[in-house]
Amino acid sequence: MPNTTDRLDHLRVRLAQFAAERDWDQFHNPKNLAMAVAAEVGELVEHFQWLTFDEAANLPAETREEVALEAADVFLFLLRLCDKLDIDLADAAQRKLVLNAQKYPADKARGRAAKYDKL
Repeated sequence: MPNTTDRLDHLRVRLAQFAAERDWDQFHNPKNLAMAVAAEVGELVEHFQWLTFDEAANLPAETREEVALEAADVFLFLLRLCDKLDIDLADAAQRKLVLNAQKYPADKARGRAAKYDKL
């Protein structure tokens, strides 16, 4: 099975081909793509608005599938944005995990939802 970086790269290429086939590159500038990410996040969040914690954790199968597709929209627009800005998303995520581990040491952050400067 391909590693995550290979899978992301394969998706990035397929997404670029998809956009090229539709002549959408003219619309896929960083500003528009960032706005599309935000819009899709809003659509994702709608599925959880007003739900209790238990309801949100136990979505019906149909709603779960809708959430999966909205999450995919967020992911695909984010991947497209990173492609346009020549950002390796998998590499950036790895770097961010390292930074977060430094900002949120397990011995101080365990069981706490506080921001790093309040630990």
